[in-house]
Amino acid sequence: MELNQPHTIRAWCFFDWANSAYSLVITTAVFPLYYSAVTESAFGSRMVRFFGMEIDKGALYSYAIAFSFLLIAALSPVLSGIADYGGSKKQFMRFFTVLGAVACLSLFFFTGSNIELGIIASVLASIGYAGALVFYNAFLPEIATADQFDRISAKGFSYGYLGSVLLLILILAMIQQPTWFGLPHAGIATRISFVMVGLWWIGFSQITFNGLQERKGHAFHSDLLARGFKELKKVWKSLQHHRHMRIFLLAFFLYNTGVQTTIYLASLFGSDELKLETRQLIATILLLQVVAIVGATLFARVSDAKGNRFALCVILMIWISVCIAAYFVYDATGFYILAGGVGMVMGGVQSLSRATYSKLIPEHTHDTASFFSFYDVLDKCSTVLGTMVYGIIIQLSGGSMRNSAIALSIFFMAGLMALQQVKIPKAHAQAAA
Repeated sequence: MELNQPHTIRAWCFFDWANSAYSLVITTAVFPLYYSAVTESAFGSRMVRFFGMEIDKGALYSYAIAFSFLLIAALSPVLSGIADYGGSKKQFMRFFTVLGAVACLSLFFFTGSNIELGIIASVLASIGYAGALVFYNAFLPEIATADQFDRISAKGFSYGYLGSVLLLILILAMIQQPTWFGLPHAGIATRISFVMVGLWWIGFSQITFNGLQERKGHAFHSDLLARGFKELKKVWKSLQHHRHMRIFLLAFFLYNTGVQTTIYLASLFGSDELKLETRQLIATILLLQVVAIVGATLFARVSDAKGNRFALCVILMIWISVCIAAYFVYDATGFYILAGGVGMVMGGVQSLSRATYSKLIPEHTHDTASFFSFYDVLDKCSTVLGTMVYGIIIQLSGGSMRNSAIALSIFFMAGLMALQQVKIPKAHAQAAA
């Protein structure tokens, strides 16, 4: 495949445009607030009954996210190994995209009392989102040379933030003024927004599927599953000879625990801890996304000037400051300031982490999905750890989320210490293949 082709890169970036609508509307802005409101209305308190078991609604949501990522962490290494050997990354991307989009569509029927439907659908949507990303990330080394990774990775995240913001603006208008759209109330408008996300996700992803070319692999046969494990074994052996890749993966696991937990549960902090109104929270998250576009581009330039490690270390120091400051925030103004800080580093840490790992993958390898499976397994496991710790501390603290914010800062500190031991090679243009 010829590298650095504008049309191919554009098609790849549009997958961020497509799936970031789920990430913003379902995981961050609208669904957590809707979930919190309708479950409390249905059950009369923070305690809900889930398959006969009484549990705090916030803890249940945290555990559901943890379960979905634990499942995809178990599946993705095998799937990516098979995809590398069988040349079927795009097929797996399509499968998980459809799964996630259909799950979003089904959230229309969640009204609070049927909490089992809401949790199961949100888990399946999370699996679809996370599963597709394994193969999406693995395409990056196949469409671009290493000297372009930072720029293209940041461009993908910028596409995602821009697309999701546009959809969120429409959804926000629909929820705040449902009569403008011929809807009776905000509740039905919110449920329709979940349908819009599913259609947006599956619709725009077709640009990616039509624009990416699959590397030719082996035909499917009965021992392809065993081949998948063999591909993973080859990657594991390769890691033994790449010390800095191993240390980076450890650092990534530690700081990503804080990043992903913040992304998934920040809105619940605002609604449950600070008692902010839904319109305040959604407007704040909208601002956060706009700032994130600037942050992703800014830190890509910092990385070009000072190197990936320097840029990531600066980002992590800002994350630590945000987590500690969250403990002392008691009003909307403080929350807005925190959201601005998170937005500035959220896009940067994700795009630079992906680009940095791409640079550490051995040159001339064809096992990109298998290498990225390790990265994605750590991504999912760190999310599991973070959301589980968050939920446990909430329960032990009688519903308070402030202690959880301090716990997240420890993960960022440990990640920063590990990252300082990593030597990241400077990227040089590679010959097009």
